[in-house]
Amino acid sequence: MKARFKYRIYPTPGQKHQLAKLFGCVRVVWNDSLACCQEKYKSGGKKPTNSQLQKQFITQAKNTEDREWLKEVSNIPLQQSLNDLNQAYQNFFKSTKGQRKGKPVKPPKFKSRKSKQTARFTRGGFKVGQHKVYLAKIGKLKIVWSRELPAPPS
Repeated sequence: MKARFKYRIYPTPGQKHQLAKLFGCVRVVWNDSLACCQEKYKSGGKKPTNSQLQKQFITQAKNTEDREWLKEVSNIPLQQSLNDLNQAYQNFFKSTKGQRKGKPVKPPKFKSRKSKQTARFTRGGFKVGQHKVYLAKIGKLKIVWSRELPAPPS
């Protein structure tokens, strides 16, 4: 079982700007790929694979003029956003087939600026220190530990 804990961080004004940029990029990648999946579904095709979505909405999008600002943030949260979308679709399809216990799961929704802003990092994207947490392409964030970590973070 994985546990989730919340801790308070104190970013500098520059880091706040970088975090806002990161959250925006994660949201844009999610929304673009969700729109593509919905369009494929309406036209009668199958949902694109995760690797196809990553190639189209991260790798190729960085080379376009409209989305070249995606280069300014770490790749890891963008890829995790597509992994989360893939998992949301799997949960939805399993729920419609009756293979999932509990309440029926609704299809994934678009993310808005007003909703909760999140980004997930894998092990390669962060390092935890005594009084600082390092995030890729953002830097060392000051953190106040309200309790000890029960295990090394994953």
